[in-house]
Amino acid sequence: VAIKGIERELICPACKELFTHPLILPCQHNICHKCVKEILFAFEDSFADGGSESSNQSSPRIRISASSMDRIDRINRSGIKRNSLTPRSTLFPCPSCQRDIDLGERGINGLFRNFTLETIVERYRQAARAAIAIMCDFCKPPPQESTKSCMDCSASYCNECFKIHHPWGTLKAQHEYVGPTTNFRPKILMCPEHEMERVNMYCEICRRPVCHLCKLGGGHANHRVTTMSTAYKTLKEKLSKDIEYLISKESQVKAHITQLDLLLKETECNSERAKQEASQSFEKLYHVLEEKKSAALRAIETSKNIRLEKLQTQVEEYQGLLENNGLVGYAQEVLKETDPSCFVQTAKQLHVRIQKATESLRSFRPAAETTFEDFVVDTAKQEDILGDLSFHSNGLEIPEINEEQSRMYNKALISWECPGKTDSADIYVLEYHKLNKEEESVTWQKTEVCGKSKVLSDLDNDSSYAFRVRGYKGSICSPWSREVIMHTPPAPVFSFLFDDKCGYNNEHLQLNPRRTSVESRAGFPLLLGSERLQVGCYTTLDYIIGDTGIAKGKHFWAFNVEAYSYLVKVGVVPSNKIQKLFHNTHDVTSPRYEQDSGHDSGSEDAFFDSSQPCTLVTLGMKKFFIPATSAAPKDPASRILPLPSCLGICLDCDRGRVGFYDAGRMKCLYECEVDCSGLMYPAFALMGGAAVHLEEPVTAKYREYHDDI
Repeated sequence: VAIKGIERELICPACKELFTHPLILPCQHNICHKCVKEILFAFEDSFADGGSESSNQSSPRIRISASSMDRIDRINRSGIKRNSLTPRSTLFPCPSCQRDIDLGERGINGLFRNFTLETIVERYRQAARAAIAIMCDFCKPPPQESTKSCMDCSASYCNECFKIHHPWGTLKAQHEYVGPTTNFRPKILMCPEHEMERVNMYCEICRRPVCHLCKLGGGHANHRVTTMSTAYKTLKEKLSKDIEYLISKESQVKAHITQLDLLLKETECNSERAKQEASQSFEKLYHVLEEKKSAALRAIETSKNIRLEKLQTQVEEYQGLLENNGLVGYAQEVLKETDPSCFVQTAKQLHVRIQKATESLRSFRPAAETTFEDFVVDTAKQEDILGDLSFHSNGLEIPEINEEQSRMYNKALISWECPGKTDSADIYVLEYHKLNKEEESVTWQKTEVCGKSKVLSDLDNDSSYAFRVRGYKGSICSPWSREVIMHTPPAPVFSFLFDDKCGYNNEHLQLNPRRTSVESRAGFPLLLGSERLQVGCYTTLDYIIGDTGIAKGKHFWAFNVEAYSYLVKVGVVPSNKIQKLFHNTHDVTSPRYEQDSGHDSGSEDAFFDSSQPCTLVTLGMKKFFIPATSAAPKDPASRILPLPSCLGICLDCDRGRVGFYDAGRMKCLYECEVDCSGLMYPAFALMGGAAVHLEEPVTAKYREYHDDI
């Protein structure tokens, strides 16, 4: 193989020059030792400075691509931080595979030097400078041309100097020597993690040489390893077979090269044709705009001439009202007529004109408007359309925002998918804006997303937002998706967990380990309790409260009630009534707890509501029950609503009001006054088979990039 024909394989992907002391990355790509250090310096500066431009300027030798810097910024934004409690791990953006590689705790020191590649590069350099000889390092001036190099001494010698420094019968005579070279590498490859140990095994999982200490107690303890000789033989056989196969397919490779050459020419021709078509399309737009411009200017000019003519005529009429001029002058001459019959004949018509002039003088009004407000061209919509002007492709699917997977809580999670379930776009652009009736023009905020979901944290509370998304594949984009309107919570989200200490009945209620879900089971304890019940009596509820209270301000929290739940009450309770809540003997499932009331007038409802220590609404059997108050509808059927999939409570301590919301649509179902004199706690009550799950906060999730070994 001609050594000059493999130059492409000997170029570092970072500095675009021949490799210098190449290192093997975990992704099996090679890079100069100096380039690794410079990229890592730029990478560390991006964490410290929060930007990548200044870091890139400080490394003039390497050419970090825009995609590499974008990945540095992405990892910086993802919040990957190191502290004293976590092992130090170095992330490196590989310029070859465009992935973020974990170099481990040792960083650069854990990488192997690729001596084989280094030797090939040296042979290439020697072939490139064949006329330049390597001189002897020990000759007296003038030095002679060297004939061999000693790998143990790391020096080059002529024949005479080699005999002097490597005499027969000594240990130096056994040194390994090769042809003249400037590339000296160690005879034994040492382990980078255990510097005093020689590598003698090959890890098949990590695909790298290791020593026996790495296998005994290091990072390769549980990995499958083989001896170095076996790995050498196996890999050499595979490589030889693959090379032989490629050589045997030389005619096929040449055919592919010919086909690719034709594709190159075809691409050139098609690109020129596409440029011409794009130019023609824009020329058509220019032509339409020029026509519209000419028509608008002609209309303005015509209107100007008409108005000037009217105003000039009015000026001439008013000039005629001056003394000895125009109409007044003519009337003065008519007054000189002494013949009555002739005067009357002329003065009658003249008097009418004089009266009209007098009236116009009293109510002066210009004959034409001076403003051209009717000729203002509104191009806002056209500007938006032109702003979206791009290459549209029928092959790129229109994404659709999935309203079921999207959430509005402490942050906004917007998810979308393609109808064909294929990820045909390289990147997506999500746009959103706040709905405001007062604003005439709409300003969309834009963000680029690599995946199919985005978490937004800069939205205002108690607001409505419109969202839309489109996909991009290179310079081609899909049309915008259908706009979806979503509503943010009416107040900042209040985070808490269920309290497993204050009044918690672990016999009837069951909490999950994270204390975000509570379940009431109608099991054996409830069956035993029914033995003490008489006809007409009802069992009590099992209460549980939040572990955090609210002293002031406006707060919102959401939760889910299982569809099978028989009876659940939700609301708030002040701190001074918590004890009464858990020991209230009148707290029963029916408002008419007195079995001998004897009638169903509902008079007991008022007594029951006033006796309650907390403000609660009733849920159950997939229904939401609006409490029977003076402001509520009289018809009981109209007070029963379908149970939303997610419920929310908004507590405004400053106004003394609490609202119950359909958290999916952020629509208020019921609102009432509440006494907020003390610390307020979220309260829940369950009976029978029921379960309540607190809504989990929306957190930013970033895709992790791991090395595919």
